[in-house]
Amino acid sequence: MFLDVLRRRNPAFVEAAMALHQSGQIPANAYVLDLDAVEANARVLKSEADKYGLKIFAMTKQVGRSSSFCQAVQRGGIEKSVAVDMACARATHNAGMPVGHLGHLQQVARAEADAAAATFRPDYWTVFNAEKAHEAGQAAHKAGYKQNLLARVNAEGDTFYRGHEGGFEAADVVGIAEGLDRVEGGRFAGITTFPALLFDHETRKVKPTPNLATLSRAAEALHRAGRRDVEINAPGTTSSVLLQGLAEAGATQCEPGNGLHGTTALHVMEDLPELPAVLYLTEVSHLSGGKAYCLGGGFYIDPIFPDYPVKAIVSREPTTAAGALREVEIPPPSAIDYYAMIDAEGPAVSPRPGDTAVFGFRGQAFVTRAYVVGVSGISTGTPKVETIEDSFGRTAAWPV
Repeated sequence: MFLDVLRRRNPAFVEAAMALHQSGQIPANAYVLDLDAVEANARVLKSEADKYGLKIFAMTKQVGRSSSFCQAVQRGGIEKSVAVDMACARATHNAGMPVGHLGHLQQVARAEADAAAATFRPDYWTVFNAEKAHEAGQAAHKAGYKQNLLARVNAEGDTFYRGHEGGFEAADVVGIAEGLDRVEGGRFAGITTFPALLFDHETRKVKPTPNLATLSRAAEALHRAGRRDVEINAPGTTSSVLLQGLAEAGATQCEPGNGLHGTTALHVMEDLPELPAVLYLTEVSHLSGGKAYCLGGGFYIDPIFPDYPVKAIVSREPTTAAGALREVEIPPPSAIDYYAMIDAEGPAVSPRPGDTAVFGFRGQAFVTRAYVVGVSGISTGTPKVETIEDSFGRTAAWPV
């Protein structure tokens, strides 16, 4: 699905990536980033966030916390990151992008709290319970500052991905705020949830989840109790066209991730301001039984859509032509993706070992063993490889 959008809206990116691969400048099994488009996308998102008074933090996990990605986002005006886990925090910090929000989705492990406070000093630190609040507060106290704490809240009927559950009871938010204010080294700063917005398959639109209403009710209770300047962090499916609605619902913070590289579900349905800026590239290894086997390692396709036929552009020459499209069988999630199998039959020229294969899907590079490659200059016709890294934002030992 995303391949269609890539071919139509950013063909120069596809062709540049293929040419760089064929010339031996980037590896197979790589998420490739159009850094010019990322910068432009960040600028659009920052401008819209400013219009509605929203603080904005960049999520980087989907593209492996790439250092050149972080720097492109900063050039676009988004200064700080949200770290989905400590690995994100380390990578963005090392890339020169300060951590604006830590602890959401994954809480900080007890033995890492002191180092996190001393090194990152995040603007906001999300906690799911009193124990985690005290760990964060004590760590900040040792580091010599007072930590802004966000309480992750939930109520019956809220929507969570399986394994993401947890947090304080939203009905008790006033008492929770008082409790966090008593934490040595901490202070209550606001509330958060995930996801606040979610793509609806029936209507093919992004809609508020019950969680957003939970945040609104909790904020109202805090206001009635005399609290002002309450931060409301409302991440999920963030494109610039949705920021007005978030602000109108009371949000004060947003955290674009896929929106920065034009791969939210809504980007498949509509031409949004953000351009597609990421693709997955690999190469044909061998042929067997009417299939061309291409090297794997990065085939985690985020299941935001029901199963659909996966296709790739397969060619030795840079192209986005429909005639270069081939259907592909991706190994199931229960299997290790050493290879994917490209249909090698039919009237078109059969794929050959060494051919480039380009995929467009919404990936999650941080859970793969793929390379992440940042390329600048595509918008000016002067593509240049800036970084080749692993999924932790570290320079990769490639080719050996």
